[in-house]
Amino acid sequence: MKHLWLLLWMGLLFTATLRFSLATETRGPHFETDVRPILKAHCWQCHGEEDELKGGLDTRLARFLVRGGESGPAVVPGKHAASLLYERVFSGEMPPGSKTISASEISILARWIDSGARTIRPEPEALSVEDTISEEDRQHWSFQPIRRSMLPEVKRLDRLRSPIDTFLLTRLEAEGLSFAQDTDKVTLIRRLYFNLHGLPPAPEAIDEFVTDRVPDAYARLVDRLLASPRYGERWARHWLDVVGYADSDGFEKDLVRDWAYKYRDYVIRAFNSDKAWDEFLVEQLGGDELLTPPYEDLTPEQVDRLIATGFLRMGPDGTGSSNAEPTVASNQVIAEVIKVVSTSLLGLSVGCAQCHQHRYDPITHADYYRLRALFEPAYDWKNWRAPSDRLVSQWSSGARQQATVVDRELQKIAEKRNAELDIAVEKVFSRKLAECSTEVQIQAKAVRETPAKQRNDNQRQLIEEYPFLTISRGTLQQFEPKIKSDILKKWNNLTEAARKKRPAEDYVMCLNELPGQASPTMLFARGDFNQPREEIAPGELSVLHTGDFAIPANDPRLPTTGRRLAYARHLTNGLHPLVARVLVNRFWLHHFGQGLVTTPTDFGLQGDRPSHPELLDWLAAEFTNNGWSLQQLHRQIVTSTAYHQASTRRDELNTIDPDNRLLGRMPVRRLEAETIRDSLLALSGRLSRKLYGPSVPVSFDAAGQRIIVAANWYDENGRLKRESAALGEDEFRRTIYVQVRRSMPLGVLEPFDPPSMNPNCALRTSSTAALQSLLMMNNPFVIWQVKGLAARIQSKAGADPEARFRLAWRLAFGHRPSHDELRAGLKFLNEQATAVRSAPPTDSDTVVPNQDMTALTHLCHALVSSNAFLYVD
Repeated sequence: MKHLWLLLWMGLLFTATLRFSLATETRGPHFETDVRPILKAHCWQCHGEEDELKGGLDTRLARFLVRGGESGPAVVPGKHAASLLYERVFSGEMPPGSKTISASEISILARWIDSGARTIRPEPEALSVEDTISEEDRQHWSFQPIRRSMLPEVKRLDRLRSPIDTFLLTRLEAEGLSFAQDTDKVTLIRRLYFNLHGLPPAPEAIDEFVTDRVPDAYARLVDRLLASPRYGERWARHWLDVVGYADSDGFEKDLVRDWAYKYRDYVIRAFNSDKAWDEFLVEQLGGDELLTPPYEDLTPEQVDRLIATGFLRMGPDGTGSSNAEPTVASNQVIAEVIKVVSTSLLGLSVGCAQCHQHRYDPITHADYYRLRALFEPAYDWKNWRAPSDRLVSQWSSGARQQATVVDRELQKIAEKRNAELDIAVEKVFSRKLAECSTEVQIQAKAVRETPAKQRNDNQRQLIEEYPFLTISRGTLQQFEPKIKSDILKKWNNLTEAARKKRPAEDYVMCLNELPGQASPTMLFARGDFNQPREEIAPGELSVLHTGDFAIPANDPRLPTTGRRLAYARHLTNGLHPLVARVLVNRFWLHHFGQGLVTTPTDFGLQGDRPSHPELLDWLAAEFTNNGWSLQQLHRQIVTSTAYHQASTRRDELNTIDPDNRLLGRMPVRRLEAETIRDSLLALSGRLSRKLYGPSVPVSFDAAGQRIIVAANWYDENGRLKRESAALGEDEFRRTIYVQVRRSMPLGVLEPFDPPSMNPNCALRTSSTAALQSLLMMNNPFVIWQVKGLAARIQSKAGADPEARFRLAWRLAFGHRPSHDELRAGLKFLNEQATAVRSAPPTDSDTVVPNQDMTALTHLCHALVSSNAFLYVD
């Protein structure tokens, strides 16, 4: 019996060992999944991508490694110590340069070799240079078709408000968790206002919502906020980040783009009208190709299509700078455009493939130039148009005719002015010549009739003695300043009067092609435009290529190539695996602080995997099925239980999900830089509600230190003055309307992580730094708005300290103060008033300060500097 049990035990042990061995064998390193990514990142550039392999070694297939190169086999299956590949990387000899293979990657190589250098499937006999995409690459989650799954089963049906909740709750319940309790209505409305408007709710709006007991009160509140123009201003800012919107070109001169604001206004209008995103994207990529050149006498809708292509004009552009090397600068512009498009719409950064195969993602060198071929007919680097030459006038036919008439009038005025100046020049010349000797007069006439370059030494000497010999329109002022001044004054007045009759300039900063001038796109060896290889046709990324889709190089139905329009329609046909996922992930990010994919511009192999893949696909499908309506998606998100949750931390949630990826509570979020400025203006009562129009200028302050909202004066010689021109209401406009100068970021925003447009802002950071507190304490703009807030409270609450404190607290934080907060606040006001009253006067004091008003100002300053104001629960 003992022997029987022993045999049975040994059999079970053998079976378990065999199963473990088989499992290990199955899970062990394989070339395709484990080794190939390492070699692609570190070795392919020299050993696989080029026609000429260094050392004759190709590292793209396992059998190529076993076959080896000039030095013999690179891999000896089963013996990593005898394999040249392992030896070279372990010693640090390979790869060359500063970038090394990590210890964990070296360990993978060793285990793969020792396990027999296995592959998952038989390998092909040969590979072309461009044949670099594997089956594993194509199976990556983000390259798969979007699949709308069924809603999962959950236990807590009472916690469901939206289909979104089912996907989140099923994951929480799998971990023994659930949603947090609902937050209070005051916190909820403040959250929603900042989320959809970027502004704090007024106390009256809070009271109306809190006291509204009708079941659909919250839904109606959401609809009101989405219907407000403040919504478009808020959410347009998110898209402008990704686009890289700027009112200047960047680089040394950082030239101002006077007409860029029209694109910003187009985006705001698109959000406010809930323009379908498929139409929105088609217009931005190919709006000009929906029209017929020369783009004259367009309807407002047609003008919007032209303006929309500003999407492709927002990147840095050094081609208008005299210091830029033209060819380098123009090719860099194209590279920046490709980066903006790929990161914003595809969730991929393809720039690595500009010089070689992408080191991590399945993006080939040719793929990059396929994308480039989409834009090169408009951005033709061999026939480059400077930024100013790309502007398209929007004058009507009547305005053009009027301008022609005025230009003729100006030309006649100029001719008459020059004729009078010429007469004056000859009179002065003749008078001064008459004062000279006969000999000088004879020589002088010869000098004047001889072109400057043909004058001899004697003639040049004579000019030095008698400078009037070279008198002209330009130098008349040196000899007879009053005569020229009188003439110019008369004709300048006439010129100015004529110019006033000329229509105001009206341009669109757009991207468009010149019909019939498309140059071929060439693949550049190692990204060097001096090394063109074969011609490349426009197309999609190889890993995403589906069916028979192809972009014609030249659409015969259009006056332009039609490439961008064809690509835009391909991206928005509802079948593209990336676009809808990338968009809804970014929308989700702006509601919850992080996306379901935390790397919103990297959906590739190195990016984050979605925390809730089924939810991401459901949202993408829902978005496209509902007509690409963002406002409808907003409603589904903000009406969910997930959005209603309190932000309170819980021990069990912190232990299982410390990063809150499962969304078991609402994350606390700091206000963005622009929202802080706008909110201060709103609290002070100064915020302008004016919509659209040219960007409000920025300039240095009087000390030349900070960038402020201001317009500088220029003196008669064109030199910048320290004094600033008054802007009136424009000084208090929302930050989205303030000029975005790449070289001059607005000072009040800088410590709070404003977007960096180089070329675009893929994802904002949210830091906590001492400079933020110092700015809130000392910045003149903050202090000014705090004084405005105190004056507003005084006018509404009167002289009663308690009424003042209650109103200040509600304006800053939304909710009413507790008993302890009220008691502490009244104590603070009393202490501040006493301190002001007892402070000795200073030499700078011209009036005795109002101690109560000063105390109230200090209170307001403390409130807006606190975390309760700067963060949203």
